[in-house]
Amino acid sequence: MSLSWFFSIPVGIRYIVMSALGFSLMTALVKLVSVYNMPLMEIVAARSLVSFIISFLDVKRKGISIWGHNKKLLLARGTMGSIALICVYYSVSTLPLAEATILQYLHPVFTALLALIFLKERIQGSTVICIALCLFGLMLMVSPSLMDTQHSELPLFSVGAAMTGAFCSAVAYVIVKRLSGSEDSSVIIFYFPLLALPLSLVLLGNDFVMPSWDALLMLIFIGVFTQIGQVGLTKAMRSEVANKVAAYSYIQVVFSIMFGLILFGELPPVLTWIGGSLIIVGALINILGSVKPKIAVTKPAN
Repeated sequence: MSLSWFFSIPVGIRYIVMSALGFSLMTALVKLVSVYNMPLMEIVAARSLVSFIISFLDVKRKGISIWGHNKKLLLARGTMGSIALICVYYSVSTLPLAEATILQYLHPVFTALLALIFLKERIQGSTVICIALCLFGLMLMVSPSLMDTQHSELPLFSVGAAMTGAFCSAVAYVIVKRLSGSEDSSVIIFYFPLLALPLSLVLLGNDFVMPSWDALLMLIFIGVFTQIGQVGLTKAMRSEVANKVAAYSYIQVVFSIMFGLILFGELPPVLTWIGGSLIIVGALINILGSVKPKIAVTKPAN
């Protein structure tokens, strides 16, 4: 079977799909390891430690400086990414999953606006349609929980944490796009665990729980799949405009549905399938909208 169709897909889109798959596998493993009653900050610290080691070795393999050139912007990227990660974990643990998911997936909207302001990127009509379809699809997927009349009032601090996580994710995406022109992707990735590891250890305090061998293996793979997600995201930002990369991140929801069914036997309801289909349609519209038609050039007759 020919793979020409695969190589015809823009390389940036391939990287963002790889990133979404990596992050989806990471999330599935976080859910699996949570049955061991492990503190969230310990999971964050473990994934940061694995990412730190892999990133450090990768930078050394390339023979370049681990500190990069634009240290201020690199530190800002690491700081924003770390805050976003901790906020997302906190919101998921203290909010109903439906509400937490909606708030987290506001980051593509923030990304498109920030890219417009700071990167002077023009938001194409196909990207606007993609974001609209993805948001609507996501609303359909979580609407059964939202219509539950037993829901109590949401804690404002948790809502603020989720919104902060979405905004910080958007800021991190825009910074990565700005850095991609001058910094090696491995250096950009290295600054994330460089900041996330000490921050998570401080917040963990004395709550450390000695993991079993099974839990330890899952923690290691959480870090590995996080690294795959980070590599895909960073390389996608290098080859695609920031708002398109953010729009394609919704594919992670589709992957999560698949892993939920395979690993946890969670059969999604009809509205989830409809919402997932809208997400895929939105991604396809974004792909078709990014294709520039070739104009045939004919030589004038002599």
